[in-house]
Amino acid sequence: MDAEAIASRLPAWARELGFGAVGVSDVDLGDAPQRLRDWIDAGRHGAMDYMARHAALRADPGALVPGAIRVISVRMDYWPAEARDARAVLGEPDRAFVSRYALGRDYHKVLRTGLQALADRIAAEIGPFGYRAFCDSAPVMEVAFAQKAGLGWRGKHTLLLSRDAGSLYFLGEIYTDLPLPVTAPVTEHCGTCRACLDACPTGAIVGPYELDARRCISYLTIELHDAIPEDLRPLVGNRIYGCDDCQLACPWNRYAQAAAHPDFASVRHGLDDASLVDLFAWTREEFDTRMAGSAIRRIGYERWLRNVAVGLGNAPTSDAVVKALQARTDDPSALVREHVAWALRRHHSA
Repeated sequence: MDAEAIASRLPAWARELGFGAVGVSDVDLGDAPQRLRDWIDAGRHGAMDYMARHAALRADPGALVPGAIRVISVRMDYWPAEARDARAVLGEPDRAFVSRYALGRDYHKVLRTGLQALADRIAAEIGPFGYRAFCDSAPVMEVAFAQKAGLGWRGKHTLLLSRDAGSLYFLGEIYTDLPLPVTAPVTEHCGTCRACLDACPTGAIVGPYELDARRCISYLTIELHDAIPEDLRPLVGNRIYGCDDCQLACPWNRYAQAAAHPDFASVRHGLDDASLVDLFAWTREEFDTRMAGSAIRRIGYERWLRNVAVGLGNAPTSDAVVKALQARTDDPSALVREHVAWALRRHHSA
């Protein structure tokens, strides 16, 4: 089977494995690496030092995978149709909002398994070939490659957008030495819309296609290891892991596809509509057990409590909320104690 024949069968193979779309690009990233460097030089990556450390590898796929001349990009939809309406949860400040991508199984494992299966399917037709699969697991400019491969265009919130699926999906890549024909990119369709900019609770989208991660709630609740800046805590609201506001506001997400993969279609441990008070009562053992196999476990128990404490600080004052916070005023973690004290001050002043 020659390269064109493989490329023609990739969409069918990808669909069989649960992917919503697939495309192929070359490894020339154009001006994307320079834009990344400018973003890092401006300090907008915050405490994500790995972004600066591995910037050169992101810019040079051949340095990461010698011999790579093509990138196969895939999309897998994650929207959990069974979950409670996201806007309804955000509208109830005593409930905990978890980004909808994290309600199911850890996407890293699911996509890597699917990407390996796709590589195995190709190898079954042509024999061994050079490749390496990635899913948010190495310095890869996945949005740039997916855009180049025709899976969509970069929206003003900096995520990939497609006309038939919005932005509610994961991306994965296979770097390969196969000389596959490339897929044509698609045109952009954001126009004059600025819904995502206006919806951002913290103003992290500082301009079209410009994100300051230091203000982004996803960064603050997931990537940041230290204290959440006090001036931003009230703006976090009840979002304890990630933030979907820019995506919920995007008109293109009316076309978002419900997750087909069972690991994303179902909600784990009722996290689509959980009480902040109940989550704050979890022990370390309960957190480790319930979050096993979840992307949420990566932040660890301490940051989990930090985030929930901020949510409780923003919740309506009640005996249950105040008692929950008071129960952790002597928490072993200084990070948790600081956020608990802040939350209690808000309720005492109220």
